[in-house]
Amino acid sequence: MDWNISHWITLLSEVELLWPWAIAFLPLPWIIHRFVKPVKKEQSPLLAPQIVQRLEQQLPPSLLVQNQTRTKRIPLLFILLWCLLVLAATRPVLFMSPNPFEVSGKEMILAVDLSGSMQKEDMYLGGYDVDRLTAVKAVVSTFIEQRQGDRMGLIVFGTQAFLQSPLTYDLHTVKTLLNETAIGMAGNNTAIGDAIGLTLKHLKPNPKTGKYDNAVLILLTDGSNTAGQVDPLEAAKKAKEMGLKIYTIAVGRVSHRTGLDLFLAGKSDIDVESLKRIAQLTNGQFFQANDTQQLSEIYQYINQLESTEHEVFNYRNRSELYVWPLGLAFLISLLLAQSTLRKQGGEK
Repeated sequence: MDWNISHWITLLSEVELLWPWAIAFLPLPWIIHRFVKPVKKEQSPLLAPQIVQRLEQQLPPSLLVQNQTRTKRIPLLFILLWCLLVLAATRPVLFMSPNPFEVSGKEMILAVDLSGSMQKEDMYLGGYDVDRLTAVKAVVSTFIEQRQGDRMGLIVFGTQAFLQSPLTYDLHTVKTLLNETAIGMAGNNTAIGDAIGLTLKHLKPNPKTGKYDNAVLILLTDGSNTAGQVDPLEAAKKAKEMGLKIYTIAVGRVSHRTGLDLFLAGKSDIDVESLKRIAQLTNGQFFQANDTQQLSEIYQYINQLESTEHEVFNYRNRSELYVWPLGLAFLISLLLAQSTLRKQGGEK
């Protein structure tokens, strides 16, 4: 029993009135009943004055009916009915337990290369050699989980660039969409410039400054720009004007060969100089990841560089309770109407 009482007390403490000012109408019927007098009914007597005077002289005073003005009390059911209506008008709501929600204000776009070269198995993960995209998914998924409070989006690019996920606080969806990507789904070439241009198109600048405040692009690729309509350096210059910071990551092993080996194997297909220039123009940084461990360290480093203080907001689900007093008032009004009809039927 004690638990039930404490439970109800706790439950009632969570009830709030959205319109508490409606309580001011509570004494309104009593004020009207107390200070507003009813309108007098003017009726013409049915009997002639001579007959009335003769009856008054012949009948004893004890049998004469005298007009008495008495103040009637307001019935209890009417008082209860009005109180329930006022209570419903205050809009009582029951608030559930608050749910904290952290917001950093930072917007972050992940651009991942899905060209054919990402299938090279030169990365090491969990004791096995895996392709570059598999290693990227494992590392970036952990990075996404650590960015709670950020709005994140996902762009994939190959021959063309596609917006896989718009900016959202739903990081679980971003992570799921990343894990569902496959090599070659955007084409086998590499359109780095289009990926940067698509990012600029998707972000919305601050109306006051006209720039992208707290916006970051993390561009991961294992090649050079071989497709697309936008030059990467020109896109980087536009990103600098708009305040977008770009971190570029070259993923994959780069072997430094000399002599005959260099002539036979050819040089690395990663355009390191362009990636460095893009990062430099936008006040970002360039990173080289030759293995999964380095890639993980790079993302941890970016996570620290782009750390921000989070503002905590609380949102609470609520349940409207006005229907209960309003429904009870409706039932009481039906009872009063039925009682009135019975009285009128009895008088007839």
